[in-house]
Amino acid sequence: MAYQDEFIEIFNQKIHRAGARELLEWLQHTDFFTAPASTRYHCACESGLVQHSISVYQTMLRWFEPETDSEESFAICGLLHDVCKANFYKQSVRNVKNEETGKWEQRPYYSIDDQFPYGHGEKSVFLIERFLRLKTSEAMAIRWHMGGFDDAARGGCTAISQAYQKYPLAVKLHLADFESTYLHENGTSAVPNGHHPAK
Repeated sequence: MAYQDEFIEIFNQKIHRAGARELLEWLQHTDFFTAPASTRYHCACESGLVQHSISVYQTMLRWFEPETDSEESFAICGLLHDVCKANFYKQSVRNVKNEETGKWEQRPYYSIDDQFPYGHGEKSVFLIERFLRLKTSEAMAIRWHMGGFDDAARGGCTAISQAYQKYPLAVKLHLADFESTYLHENGTSAVPNGHHPAK
């Protein structure tokens, strides 16, 4: 099953909140289903963003507790935490020398072309809420899913610690995002690491 089909199937099965259909329709009019997840680190390939989103959702389910957790919340957070990356990357090609053959070959190259520079997690929250209302726990989870790599956290903001203490969903999304990125998605990039601009 193609990543787009799998994403839509999970989305339609798990997310029934008002505005969900409109949100999915909007995503289909962006490059969300063809965009990479990064410029070079993980899933830097066509459809890498949707591949990463599904991976995070599936990884997150390992921490699902039926007594306290919501399947819809897990689907919203896992599938939509990185909608900020829709219409965010630009693809081109560059010549790279093949070490084995000595010949020059064209390789994909992704750069950032942010049409709406509003941050990362906070941008995803903003875009989602144009269509459906997030619960506070969902908004917190998506806002802080980058953990210590978030620009505000790196700048010394302590709100992230409070969010993790109050909202277990935020911790679960953060853990799933990092496990997916650094363990499950290792070697998923079409772009060689170390040759192109950072994420």
